[in-house]
Amino acid sequence: MAKLNHYVYMIRCKYGTLYTGYTQDLKERLNKHNSGKGAKYLRGRGPLELVYSKGFRTKSAALAAEIMVKKLTRDKKEELISGAGV
Repeated sequence: MAKLNHYVYMIRCKYGTLYTGYTQDLKERLNKHNSGKGAKYLRGRGPLELVYSKGFRTKSAALAAEIMVKKLTRDKKEELISGAGV
């Protein structure tokens, strides 16, 4: 069975906005975001809190899921974060 080594994640910013992304190394990506070397959107918006992550076996599956999550409404994203959604 293949490893789950592709991740879709959501980060909650200081003022409550949500950022969705893809990575192969969740811990390293979070370190980059927190150090200001990740996505420009997140710079200056800390503290950052990882609120959701899901692993996938393939990059294509993870990227498809990332697109799906990005298209969700704010309420649906909150449901996903709480474990009740999508």
